[in-house]
Amino acid sequence: MARATKVQTQGSNRDAFVASVRKNAREGAAVKNNVKKNPITVVQAEEEVGNVEYKRQVHCPASSRLRSLATQMSYRLDQGNGTCKYMIGVEDNGCHSMLDYASVFESARVLECIARSLNAIVLEKDMIQNEVNLNETSDEGKEEKSSTSSDVDESALTRCKMVIQRVETHLLDPSPASLSDLAKAVNNPIGWEKESVDCVTKVDTTDLKPSLEETLSSRNIRVAVVGNVDAGKSTLIGTLTNSSLDDGRGKSRTSIMKHRHEIESGRTSTSSSHLLGFRATGEPIAGRDSVRVNKRKTEDEIARESHRLVTLIDLAGHEKYLKTTIHGVSCGFADYALILVNSRHPPTHMTQHHLNLCCSFGIPVIVVFTKVDGCPEHAKENSRKEVFKLLRAPDIGKKPFAVQNDTDIATVMGKLHTLAPILDTSCVNGEGLNLLRKLLFMLPKRRKHEKKVGRPFEFLVEDIFNVPGVGAVVSGFVNAGELTVGGNVYVGPTDDGTFMKTVAKSAHISRINTLHITSGQSSCLAFSLNKELRKKLRRGMVVVTENPTSTREFDAEICVLKGEGTTIRKSYQAYVHILNVRQSAYARSIELVNNYSEGLPPSHRASIDDDGNGIQGIVLRPGSRAKVRFEFAKRPEYIRPGMRMLFRDGRVRGVGIVTGIPEVPTVR
Repeated sequence: MARATKVQTQGSNRDAFVASVRKNAREGAAVKNNVKKNPITVVQAEEEVGNVEYKRQVHCPASSRLRSLATQMSYRLDQGNGTCKYMIGVEDNGCHSMLDYASVFESARVLECIARSLNAIVLEKDMIQNEVNLNETSDEGKEEKSSTSSDVDESALTRCKMVIQRVETHLLDPSPASLSDLAKAVNNPIGWEKESVDCVTKVDTTDLKPSLEETLSSRNIRVAVVGNVDAGKSTLIGTLTNSSLDDGRGKSRTSIMKHRHEIESGRTSTSSSHLLGFRATGEPIAGRDSVRVNKRKTEDEIARESHRLVTLIDLAGHEKYLKTTIHGVSCGFADYALILVNSRHPPTHMTQHHLNLCCSFGIPVIVVFTKVDGCPEHAKENSRKEVFKLLRAPDIGKKPFAVQNDTDIATVMGKLHTLAPILDTSCVNGEGLNLLRKLLFMLPKRRKHEKKVGRPFEFLVEDIFNVPGVGAVVSGFVNAGELTVGGNVYVGPTDDGTFMKTVAKSAHISRINTLHITSGQSSCLAFSLNKELRKKLRRGMVVVTENPTSTREFDAEICVLKGEGTTIRKSYQAYVHILNVRQSAYARSIELVNNYSEGLPPSHRASIDDDGNGIQGIVLRPGSRAKVRFEFAKRPEYIRPGMRMLFRDGRVRGVGIVTGIPEVPTVR
């Protein structure tokens, strides 16, 4: 009997508890039903595409949910070309979610963390209150009011509007947070606002590291690496960029070569660029990942970590690929050149040719003797004597200077136009590599591309790609001006001399997406072109924003280099290199410069007929200067005065500078 009474008592307590729960549920349901019957529309309904995303609430997400939200935010950023908007506390149909301030603030904090992991910042964050009152849901929505931290009503219904922008090169944070770190911050909100909000909502300006745009332009030194086929150019570049020594069997060179036939033969046939990064202290950045030893760091990882960059341009050394090497030096805009010499053999005619090529473009040279490990002393001395003889020749005029310590490096700085530093290196035992790294780090910037920012935009096309899902992509060098993605550009000239008008859809610098490129940067541009126009793209084109012109003729003042004898007269045909332009051209007219000056041989002077009516039979030989009008043999090109040129017929014959473009008579 007592037991039955106990059960009955427990049953009555349970019934009372259930009744209480049902009563609370009915009261909450009444409020929710009131809200559902009278929804407050605050914005338009969400669209599947576009850069606007609606979120009701994001509360303590798991790691998988964080990755999903990050992917979604990245998509919205791509849709908005780097900018997106988030509406928090809003349903997909545009109605108010009726959340309190704390819930919306927590959701905004989580989304800021996700933006931080994507290297993006929050430009605007508005907490909007007083749009709706829970007790007056049937009334029209009141005028919205943006709340700040000083006038926040914790109990008021709130929604948030955030504008997120992917950080571009001029604001780039060198160390975007990872999702794993952010997951800890998301799930541990205590003290988060004080410690982490600054790193999420703005870029830390106290860091002494320069912006990435400065690193990729004014702090980027371009160095051309040339030499004979057995000098070890690719091996040296691979050793420097990978931060690991060579095994003597091609380990370093195969890590940077592009094509299979290059790996099999050991000969470089194309020009390629590789980044060598330095910290502010001069310490080189290891090219290998600290966790995954067999994985190389990508260009964007090196660029983000570097205080100073050295772009090493690997050029072909075999005589078979001389045209490619000349084109690489012509359009590479190199500040300096490394002339590599195999210490075990005397310099060949190709070494002399590469030295003359760099000096004809006015590029200071640094001579590096390679493979000094195990090299006989007499062979090394013989090679050094031959190189010293080449450097002291009248057409080179360089004084060799052996660099053996840090003091010697400080001595040659600022004197590289007259001195030629000499270093001994070995990629097998590492001899001289640290000294070479210090020399590369201390090299001053020679080309001031930042002074050409005010000029009209000029992008030199060096290579063409067809990327699935993107379309036509060109890589090259920004020679002048600046461009913002989304603007109209002209690409050309085509075979008939016309330009194609298109839009620059996107841009990348060292595999980093950016909305802005400026003078002095190597970048890639994606265009909006159909299949027919895409077929017209070729190397040697130019991308400009205004006044696109092309010409078949140009005037140049040239100087014929001394060396093997050659005779140049009217109708002389040669292969002309003008920055990224390379095409066959012939001389239509020749006019000597100072043809009656003292010391000019009679064979170089113009012959004037008896009546004095004209000049006939002008002949140019090594050492002479002249004004020549050239005409392209195949198609018009984009040429402007001031461009440096080089012409050859097998070997380099002369250099010059474009002085003018003849006016084409208007056809009426």
